[in-house]
Amino acid sequence: MDWLYYEKEAMAKGYRHICGVDEAGRGPLAGPVCAAAVILPEGCIIEGVNDSKKLTEKKRDALFDVIVETAVSCSIAFGTVEEIERDNILATTMNTMKRAVEGLSVKADYAMIDGNRLPPLDIPAEYIVKGDAKSMSVAAASILAKVSRDRLMLEYAEKYPQYAFEKHKGYGTKLHIEKILEYGETPIHRPSFLKKIYAKYK
Repeated sequence: MDWLYYEKEAMAKGYRHICGVDEAGRGPLAGPVCAAAVILPEGCIIEGVNDSKKLTEKKRDALFDVIVETAVSCSIAFGTVEEIERDNILATTMNTMKRAVEGLSVKADYAMIDGNRLPPLDIPAEYIVKGDAKSMSVAAASILAKVSRDRLMLEYAEKYPQYAFEKHKGYGTKLHIEKILEYGETPIHRPSFLKKIYAKYK
């Protein structure tokens, strides 16, 4: 597989600062959604980079530093629980991706977005279904987004120790649901995501 296929295609069209974009945290019951944008040097392949879901936490942490050091530019953005509740998770995810791209210190002239739709960008872009397993830039962005969000959830684990966020990172695991039913919700829980759980268990 050619990890740089999509980057090369964009370069053949004349683009030079091509960013990969991905998100983490669309599905959890608690915490923000996170997006990252990464511009890698031309022809760059970082050994070990892959879809963040296929890597161990230890491997993602190690690669996070390598990606940040190697990238021409990278940017991380968060979409808050308040934003998710106001605008819905899809709109918040798209706007968070847009902020990540706009936060790059080197302005991107082309964006490759993981998924099946495009955020409202002011530069040319394409979406790539399962892009985090096909494009080096998108895979790098998936790692930055996942690690950044996980690290924030570890901070929340210290603030709300009874919820065990360090174990489930806010996702709807059996343990997390048990904790919600026992202790109620925190300010970082997404009320709209909890409705089904309350309906099922109460």
